[in-house]
Amino acid sequence: MPLSGTNQTCTSAASSSILAITALAFVGGAAAASAMRSSSLFKYKPDRIWKFRPQRGTWGAVNRPTAGPRSTTTLPRGQHNIQLYSLGTPNGMKVTCLLEELCLQYGIEYDAWRIGIGGKELQQFSTGFVEANPNSKIPALLLYQNGQDVEEPTRIFESAAIMMYLCEIYDTDGIFLPPVGDPKRAECLSWLFWVQGSAPFLGGGFGHFYHYAPIKIKYAIDRYSMETKRQLDVLE
Repeated sequence: MPLSGTNQTCTSAASSSILAITALAFVGGAAAASAMRSSSLFKYKPDRIWKFRPQRGTWGAVNRPTAGPRSTTTLPRGQHNIQLYSLGTPNGMKVTCLLEELCLQYGIEYDAWRIGIGGKELQQFSTGFVEANPNSKIPALLLYQNGQDVEEPTRIFESAAIMMYLCEIYDTDGIFLPPVGDPKRAECLSWLFWVQGSAPFLGGGFGHFYHYAPIKIKYAIDRYSMETKRQLDVLE
């Protein structure tokens, strides 16, 4: 006679099989597969020591638990001192918008290079880009002082850091970033870092679980939808 623990396991397994077989009998294989996925989802328990398993979904191949380059490619370079490496995403466009404003106000010029981050491109993992940003995220910026090829550029990564650095060097009139001591500077920096801390909930949270995740998890979508609504209310 089996032990009670074994019997419970067998009963649970039998219930899962009955659920799948019943779905198959009434509405076909697609429903059976869905039932089996739902059953395994509710039984999931995190490992005590997490182990990497390749992920599915649009961005599954991008994610790994390690940093560093995956390909050997140098970054292109144009004729100007400022070299921006980015993409037309909400986060990537922030630095571009500021550079355009600095260009209008002070005549600052720069070169912008597209970095493909999805599909088979994964240019953010090239040796050149990792040297510019070891976190392999866009945007990244290299600043050359005199345009000489032999010069080691200053690297700046993280969009808020890039924007502050550019303003401190080029915004001599304090139009975009008020000077030290001005109360408006504290307000400006507070909202800048609010954006940095809040935006991941929209893209990495709500956007991922609602659009990109290979399975739809109600709890995750509800949680990040609520937080997105709250943040937009703060902004209003």
